[in-house]
Amino acid sequence: MDISNGLIFAACGLLAGLLSGVLGIGGGLILVPIIEGLGYLPVKAVATSSLAIVMTSISGSVQNYRMGNLDLKKVILLGLPSIFTAQIGVWLADLFPPHFLLGAFSIFLIVNIFLSNFRKKLVTQEELNSKISLNPIVARILTGGFTGVLAGLFGIGGGVILVPLQMLLLGEKIKSAIQNSLGVIVITSISATLGHASKGNVLFLEGIILGFFGLIGAQLSTRFLPRLPEKFVSLSFNILLVVVSIYMIYQAYEIYQTQL
Repeated sequence: MDISNGLIFAACGLLAGLLSGVLGIGGGLILVPIIEGLGYLPVKAVATSSLAIVMTSISGSVQNYRMGNLDLKKVILLGLPSIFTAQIGVWLADLFPPHFLLGAFSIFLIVNIFLSNFRKKLVTQEELNSKISLNPIVARILTGGFTGVLAGLFGIGGGVILVPLQMLLLGEKIKSAIQNSLGVIVITSISATLGHASKGNVLFLEGIILGFFGLIGAQLSTRFLPRLPEKFVSLSFNILLVVVSIYMIYQAYEIYQTQL
């Protein structure tokens, strides 16, 4: 990688971090389209995003732990299943044709809009302590396991599904669910990265640059940018997901056409 490409990755990591801090977006939702848009295969974009997320999630988890906001027992119980299921996601990502992987990712982006609205409904009903009656062990296996599959398949942390599932299946409060999800993401992203690395899919230097500058961008946006109205943030989040989803579908179509 030459200096110009290094600068491009640094700028992309910074942008992803800024958007993450302002809009509350997981890094993978932005990093995967960016890396793929720079000309890399979708599976390499997914794998490299996982590496970048390792860095950002460790940083956030260490901060939560220092503040006493991380329940290590809950993190480990949720993270254990994801270690194994992340490898299923890695296997699927390596198996799927590039256009199919991009198409699936674009659908997942749209699903994120509904998940975001669903989480808001859960928060408003939190005082009702609404919880699906399920064995705690089964609930943790389902929650952590599904998160692991998504991490390996799409190169995301999985917090977008991990938070509402903790609230719905385990009865966790929103703050606890968010704080512990970051710790679980450390486990899922490490497992996904190792799985992808064994298949030669990870761009290590690019991933480190993205992760490092993503950290800087997130710190800048959360500390120095003014707080935006919630409705504006929500609308911006949804619009961004729709735009990126359309772009990914277009890219999938272009790749499919070249294979005909």
